[in-house]
Amino acid sequence: MDVLKHKCFLEELLFWTIKYEFPQKMVTFLLNMLPDQDYKIAFTKTFVQHYAFIMKTLKKSHESDTMSNRIVHISVQLFSNEELARQVTEECQLLDIMVTVLLYMMESCLIKSELQDEENSLHVVVNCGEALLKNNTYWPLVSDFINILSHQSVAKKFLEDHGLLVTWMNFVSFFQGMNLNKRELNEHVEFESQTYYAAFAAELEACAQPMWGLLSHCKVRETQEYTRNVVRYCLEALQDWFDAINFVDEPAPNQVTFHLPLHRYFAMFLSKAVKCQELDLDTILPDQEMLMKLMIHPLQIQASLSEIHSNMWVRNGLQIKGQAMTYVQSHFCNSMIDPDIYLLQVCASRLDPDYFISSVFERFKVVDLLTMASQHQNTVLDSEHERSMLEGALTFLVLLLSLRLHLGMTDDEILRAEMVAQLCMNDRTHSSLLDLIPENPNPKSGIIPGSLSFESVLSAVADFKAPVFEPGGSMQQGMYTPKAEVWDKEFDPVMVILRTVYRRDVQSAMDRYTAFLKQSGKFPGNPWPPYKKRTPLHPSYKGLIKLLHCKTLHIVLFTLLYKILMDHQNLSEHVLCMVLYLIELGLENSPEQESEEEESAGGQERCHDSWFPGSNLVSNMRHFINYVRVRVPETAPEVKKEPPASTSSDGLASSQCSRRKSLQRENSGTAQVFSLVAERRKKFQEIINRNTSEANQVVRPKASMKWSAPGATPQLTTAILEVKESILSLLIKLHHKLSGKQNSYYPPWLDDVDVLIHPEIPRYSHGDGMTAVERILLKAAVQSRLNKRIIEEICRKVTPPVPPKKISSAEKKTLDKEERRQKARERQQKLLAEFASRQKSFMETAMDVESPDADIAMEIATSEQHVSEAIYDCVICGQSGPSTEDRPTGLVVLLQASSVLGQCRNSTEPKKLPTTEEEQIYSKDTCAALHDVRLTTLQRYFKDSSCLQAVSIGWEGGVYVQTCGHTLHIDCHKSYMESLRNDQVLQGFSVDKGEFTCPLCRQFANSVLPCYPGNNMERSLWQSHSNKCMQDLVQEVEDLQEQLGTFPVSISSETNLSKEMESVMKDIKSTTQKKYTDYSKSPGSPDNDFLFMYSVARTNLELELVHRGGNLCSGGASTAGKRSCLNQLFHVLAMHMRLYSIDSAYNPWRKLTQPMQDKNPELISEELPEVPVLYRDVSSLLLIQILTMPQPLHKEHFTCIIKVLFTLLYTQALAALSVKCSAEDRMAWKESGALKKNTSGGEKSWEVLLGHVVSELSKGKIFEEGETEELTVVNPDSVECYLQQFCLPFLRITSLLQHHLFGGDLPSCQEDEEFTVLASCLGLLPSFQSSDQFTSASCLNWPVPAFDMISQWCSELASFAERHPDQVKALLIQEPKWDLPRLLQLPENYNTIFQYYHRKTCTVCTKVPKDPAVCLVCGTFVCLKGLCCKQQSYCECVLHSQNCGAGTGIFLLINASVIIIIRGHRFCLWGSVYLDAHGEEDRDLRRGKPLYICKERYKVLEQQWVSHTFDHINKRWGPHYNGL
Repeated sequence: MDVLKHKCFLEELLFWTIKYEFPQKMVTFLLNMLPDQDYKIAFTKTFVQHYAFIMKTLKKSHESDTMSNRIVHISVQLFSNEELARQVTEECQLLDIMVTVLLYMMESCLIKSELQDEENSLHVVVNCGEALLKNNTYWPLVSDFINILSHQSVAKKFLEDHGLLVTWMNFVSFFQGMNLNKRELNEHVEFESQTYYAAFAAELEACAQPMWGLLSHCKVRETQEYTRNVVRYCLEALQDWFDAINFVDEPAPNQVTFHLPLHRYFAMFLSKAVKCQELDLDTILPDQEMLMKLMIHPLQIQASLSEIHSNMWVRNGLQIKGQAMTYVQSHFCNSMIDPDIYLLQVCASRLDPDYFISSVFERFKVVDLLTMASQHQNTVLDSEHERSMLEGALTFLVLLLSLRLHLGMTDDEILRAEMVAQLCMNDRTHSSLLDLIPENPNPKSGIIPGSLSFESVLSAVADFKAPVFEPGGSMQQGMYTPKAEVWDKEFDPVMVILRTVYRRDVQSAMDRYTAFLKQSGKFPGNPWPPYKKRTPLHPSYKGLIKLLHCKTLHIVLFTLLYKILMDHQNLSEHVLCMVLYLIELGLENSPEQESEEEESAGGQERCHDSWFPGSNLVSNMRHFINYVRVRVPETAPEVKKEPPASTSSDGLASSQCSRRKSLQRENSGTAQVFSLVAERRKKFQEIINRNTSEANQVVRPKASMKWSAPGATPQLTTAILEVKESILSLLIKLHHKLSGKQNSYYPPWLDDVDVLIHPEIPRYSHGDGMTAVERILLKAAVQSRLNKRIIEEICRKVTPPVPPKKISSAEKKTLDKEERRQKARERQQKLLAEFASRQKSFMETAMDVESPDADIAMEIATSEQHVSEAIYDCVICGQSGPSTEDRPTGLVVLLQASSVLGQCRNSTEPKKLPTTEEEQIYSKDTCAALHDVRLTTLQRYFKDSSCLQAVSIGWEGGVYVQTCGHTLHIDCHKSYMESLRNDQVLQGFSVDKGEFTCPLCRQFANSVLPCYPGNNMERSLWQSHSNKCMQDLVQEVEDLQEQLGTFPVSISSETNLSKEMESVMKDIKSTTQKKYTDYSKSPGSPDNDFLFMYSVARTNLELELVHRGGNLCSGGASTAGKRSCLNQLFHVLAMHMRLYSIDSAYNPWRKLTQPMQDKNPELISEELPEVPVLYRDVSSLLLIQILTMPQPLHKEHFTCIIKVLFTLLYTQALAALSVKCSAEDRMAWKESGALKKNTSGGEKSWEVLLGHVVSELSKGKIFEEGETEELTVVNPDSVECYLQQFCLPFLRITSLLQHHLFGGDLPSCQEDEEFTVLASCLGLLPSFQSSDQFTSASCLNWPVPAFDMISQWCSELASFAERHPDQVKALLIQEPKWDLPRLLQLPENYNTIFQYYHRKTCTVCTKVPKDPAVCLVCGTFVCLKGLCCKQQSYCECVLHSQNCGAGTGIFLLINASVIIIIRGHRFCLWGSVYLDAHGEEDRDLRRGKPLYICKERYKVLEQQWVSHTFDHINKRWGPHYNGL
């Protein structure tokens, strides 16, 4: 680190730029001159010269993030150019400077390492708690280093320079053993440090990434020298490390560090050497002593992982679990656990196998458990942890012996195996799969190893499941799921175990595997993990097979099989599964020397050992072991037994070769109990004392089964067990035990010899433990004739159950905890399945979101209602009973303001979302706008009170009432609300606003609609058709309307029911904003309330019609099934409507049914006239008539009202038609009508009536105003069609109303018959004629002579035309044909929207908003959370949702591609309707993939908007506090 001497202006400039922490303008200025080549070289050299100064400034900086970004901004432009980087390396020692600077930087935060020898350790490590590491301050320097190492010429320089390598290894050793964890044994740790993430990030970025960078240049034979260099200095650094921490042979207990970068450098360069450079492994491996030391710490990590998962580190808090997960997590695993396991595989292949196996069991602390005795004492492990640690040890051995990631698999095979493992755990989206496949962490070295691309492997192993929308409302992404043949042939549980971060994923993979086997009919029960054939080992690692063929392992396997058979404690199905897996691995990988000479050679010299004659598993399997001497606690049952006579001379154990007499051994004497731990120590000493050449021929020591720690507790005593089993016999007995049947195993080759020739039979590839045992026995028989014979012999002897007598109690006690758990799990599964199906059927009946076929239950209920009084169940108190005036019952309802109807347009083509300046949307053609204009026009020319009854409002801000169909007592509801108020739990709704969730189905609601107490007997009686004539009925209707104020529930005496009705009416009013209820010129006029109330009924009828698709062709009961509450709503509205009296002089009923006497014309001029009858909205008139009649209504009166109103509607249609057609047509009709006028049935012929209308209207100035738009072809058919279309909307509304008031199904029909079917259903058509000669006029029933009425109605128009000729026609032509409400049509590609809107300026503040959004209903561009557009504390989106949707807004957030819904005071994220090519959302556009519209999702969104079900289907609502 020399002192800086500046010689030119550039150096001075750069110095001050660094001093002031790289101001942006200076950075830009310095970079702008780079195109000049001379400047570029000079600047780069200056930059390198100041590198140390940069590091110092960076360390002091408070804004290190910003500064880091700016440094990299410069350096990436300088160092990415290979030519320049090479030049600077040669001329300015760039590599030396970088490595030294990094070293200096880390030296500032070193602490003493406490690993191994806390007092005397000389090793220092970085302190992960320092800001330097916690905030990743080092990353710009490391990233520069990685950047220059990506150039081959520079990397070669580095790998050739011994001094640099030494310095670098020195740097790496600072990270060796950092973040040491010490296991807390007594107290829970007070403060959980979170430094571990800094440690993992540091190892990955500062050690692993440069390592991967260097490895990428060691791909060919010519680079062998580099590998030798790295390995040499790596081993030197490791030796220094072992010396510094005073490491001999035993690791310190209860300590673990996950950070061994030196070990990992060593491992990865070894792997590369063998895989790519064809180096001989033995030439670069150290001696045995060093290998023994090398294996200790990685092995310690594996054992600690098992301890952590066994909850032995629970007092260290959650962070230790976090470390265990990070260690195996996809971004870290191939720089952490993979090299560790590979290093252990290399050590295992070169060390003595007995030594290695015993080390493993000792590290996992389960040595004491491995005894034949039924009881034991474990000095180092609590018994509750024994089982999971034993499982851990065996699983580790299986991993060690099965994994081939570095031992011979090609890159493409690795990629495929990784992908299969991830897909087997869960279906995955494309992006999560990309993220989960471990990649080479060095960004420069290409994304995924291997020549085959990610996509081609993916398409080979997985099927794509397109994104679907589930009825519960959760959005599915496009998922990849494994193909059937992958489950069948490639599912590899070992790989899954290696790659699972959460243990539950292993279970998930097994559950999915089970489901596949059940579905495909391959195996019905609970399968065991399948055994998968491995890729062949690379010749360099053949030594690994020795582990499977060593006596120590065979003793362990034998003991465990015996213990499982005898039901000893702390063993599980998983243990057995792993034991069998290891046996099978051994059979699959047996050394080829086993031949028939085994039989001829006398066993004399072979049987020198107390356990097994040789080391080959194939022959050891059949070896019978008679007696075993064990050390047991004095309380153990074994002590009581007298040893059999034969043992006296026969020390440790008598081994009997089959069909030979037991061989007596002279030298035995009394047996000594060998300790495996002591054996390991001895061996270690031997190796240290001899030189390496001798160490290879070391004699295998005797190993006794019982390994105890040297200081074993004194109360152990020795007992001798009679065993008389071999591995084969144990396996056969296990088969019997697993099957629960005697002699269940029968050798298959006795029936079919081919089995031995082709042992790969598919029926053995999937199955449970019995299948595994059968598969193993078959393989054993295939490999040796002798084994085959012995298996047959064992099967011939009838085997008594083992152990005798004891089995029943033992089985009851431990019927393997596993099996009990399994059964419990199955029960739970069953219950859950049942629960799910119930829930599903409940959802279908309760929600009925879209099922058009109505609830049968509902229909039964309606049919019963005709007979007796309606009975309601209260979902709170559970009592049933009628609704009474004192204790009324109510329906749980949700009231919401809605502007959906107002969004109907009269074009069938939906409007598009504007994506250019030219496309703009104008709202003047929406239903709401046209109704608005019409009302305003009427109010200009006619009397206000009469205008307010001539139309309906509620197209915008109408109140829609829906229910889940559940009822409750209103007093119960009040106490329920009280309890919600006092509940402190944070709810997603506001109780103060009256919101709650239905106590039964949890559907969102905010009011209760009282059920009107009615005896339904009357209802059915009144439905009978009477034979009164039309005139009488008309008179009766009029009389009934006169009895205003007389109501079945007398208003004077306030009952609970009437109070509730009033309160619900208040709720209905307060649901919508004032501007949607106030239309009169004089504020607060009662006419307003009157208009509002019948409009609520209109809104609900119209919306139901929309939900049915705009027509009634489908018929049936209401699609909403139980959700419709129109009947109750009508009672509430009727009760309130009758409080307002209609002046009998103005009663529209008279105008419709009696010819009027001429009034005095002078009166008219003073005030505005009434609205002419022909201008009135007939559907509104219908609701006014019905709601002002006493309830319940008689069916005959209802029909009478309809008949009268139909005549008016028909006349309106004729008038509109006459205005639409040309003068010549009018003349023709006038004449042809006049001719037929006096024929019979003239009143029921449209030609006659049209002629009459034309002649009547001609009296005024109506036809004079200019020429009108003409009907295209005026022939009788098109006229008939026009008339029917004009009348249909009224008929639909009326039919729905009749259906709700009087029950009875709606008939279904074809679209072209809709008119006739509805007309006859309403009783307008006396007898249904055949449709060919049907005319709409035949439905007319005139109460008084038609021509008088028509003349009277037309004269009103004529007198209006006198004064305002220009307005007459505009008000006559009503466009009744509305299309269904639709959201805006979105473009196919999201980019189209993004490009237009993300730079668009806000209309209010003319700035580009930070969070732009666009309304999907009307296309308005708004700022989300924009403070600039706030009005009276309401942000723009909330404001817009009130103006556009009466409180419901649907916005697409441009920068996030997601949709948010605002509903009143709450909002929720709905999800995205744009998905990428793999069917995934890209929220916040983080991945930057091209997105395309998902039409199904958009349809669902539209469906939820139209059906007002956002509140029910979306679950995650939160308050927005007007801030959106």
